[in-house]
Amino acid sequence: MVDHDTPVWFITGCSTGFGRDLALALIDAGYRVVATARKPEDIADLSQSGGERVLAVRLDVTDDAQAEAAVAQALARFGRIDVLVNNAGIGYFGAIEESVEAEVRWMFEINFWGLARMTEKVLPSMRARRAGTIVNISSVGGIRASAGVGYYNATKFAVDGWSEALATEVNPLGIRVLIVAPSAFRTDWAGRSANEIVDPIEDYSATAGARRAQIRGWSGAQPGDPKRAAKAIIDAVESETPPLRLLLGKMALQGGRAKIEALRADFDAWADVTEGADFPEA
Repeated sequence: MVDHDTPVWFITGCSTGFGRDLALALIDAGYRVVATARKPEDIADLSQSGGERVLAVRLDVTDDAQAEAAVAQALARFGRIDVLVNNAGIGYFGAIEESVEAEVRWMFEINFWGLARMTEKVLPSMRARRAGTIVNISSVGGIRASAGVGYYNATKFAVDGWSEALATEVNPLGIRVLIVAPSAFRTDWAGRSANEIVDPIEDYSATAGARRAQIRGWSGAQPGDPKRAAKAIIDAVESETPPLRLLLGKMALQGGRAKIEALRADFDAWADVTEGADFPEA
């Protein structure tokens, strides 16, 4: 028998990585799960392991009709969506000048516009219930940028700013927003889930090129454990006092703190000039 009070989690991008590990952790814990992927056969095992508690749905987050249909199927099956996890995403490696616009635009379609689309599809039912949680998987790269992934950083900075604004709008309606900012985890992100430039410029070999080689080189050996990350996300969602932003991994904490210190140094050093830009009477 399924407990109809058990929370329903809707997760995008469940074929690999965080999405798959989070879905498995939730299934093991007895939750109801809507697992989605562009190829349903990639998540057939999830529905088999969870039985009637799991709904496997075809979903390409860049396809508005599929997004609409996926949410409708979830609501028809379970009656509600308690937690939306916007996990689907890809990477792209290359210096800004080396990058191909079509590749960058496609990454934005998935990483930002796909996330925004799914949120907009789910929000009406959450508003009606005055309850729900939106979990947006961002990155420490949405806090601190680095050479070689500038356009990827741009997608995640967009997710972070958009999510902060969303939180101010929906918190009074009983809906919470959680921004998850991982560092390097053993997922497919640095492998098959990221494209890269094909015409490198020698002048960037010591910066973007070196960073690209470093990221590719540690694929499969990153310090972050996706299973531990899944538990951390569930704990944060279930917490009575969840953070707006949850950093995952020691490198994320180090990078986040370094960004805070860099901002403070600039702000303090230029405080007089900053304040002097106002009208004197202000």
